[in-house]
Amino acid sequence: MIALDLPAVQRFFDQAPFIVDLGVQAVAAGAGTVTTVLSIEPRHFQHTGQVHAGVMATLADHTMGAAAQTQAPAGHWVITAELKTSLLRPAQGERLVCEAVVIKAGLRLSFTEAEVYAASQGQRKLVMKASATMALVPHKE
Repeated sequence: MIALDLPAVQRFFDQAPFIVDLGVQAVAAGAGTVTTVLSIEPRHFQHTGQVHAGVMATLADHTMGAAAQTQAPAGHWVITAELKTSLLRPAQGERLVCEAVVIKAGLRLSFTEAEVYAASQGQRKLVMKASATMALVPHKE
């Protein structure tokens, strides 16, 4: 299990090269909850000028995984077994904010949900809802 403090969760994010490349940062963490932000840059856009759905799905997936990891037993990693996303509107703005929570933690599977918001000038718009089933797999330290 990763520690529940924010620096430990950010170190967990820093171990994933793709997440580092995207620019995802953990900004809050607790038992079964993690909040992340991503500053929107032109490299995150698709041809229509909005954030690519894959960027938002990755943000939600890794944030939900981290939330589940905060409740995983020692010696286990959390990996995504199933992921569902629902795009609600185009994502445009200064940054994305993802809030993830564990709905049910289990010994082999955990169920998580997330909301992704596009934020700009103090305003937030819900742009994606996501849910994931996370599998807990043993690993050697």
